[in-house]
Amino acid sequence: MLNHTENKRNDKFKIVRYKPAPQGTPGAPGEDPTTDYMNVLGMIFSMCGLMMRLKWCSWVAIYCSCISFANSRTNDDTKQMLSSFMLSISAVVMSYLQNPQPMTPPWSNI
Repeated sequence: MLNHTENKRNDKFKIVRYKPAPQGTPGAPGEDPTTDYMNVLGMIFSMCGLMMRLKWCSWVAIYCSCISFANSRTNDDTKQMLSSFMLSISAVVMSYLQNPQPMTPPWSNI
């Protein structure tokens, strides 16, 4: 009888070691989502720059692509990063080919 209660008490205070989640698991601690957010923002801004002919959107897209590249890891998808870069560069080139005038910032019309 004494042995049975002693085992219960030992199970209650049993030490459970911490095992971190594998690196590929989404939402794992230590994984920074900045790269993904900037990649999506870069694609959104480059599409806005291409469709609405807004030069500042195209430049923001290049800025977001650079931040995404700077924060990337070696195991990130390089095809997606390269396509984001090419899309933002093509947005800048196309917006300046359509209208070669210098860019006017959006706050200058106020």
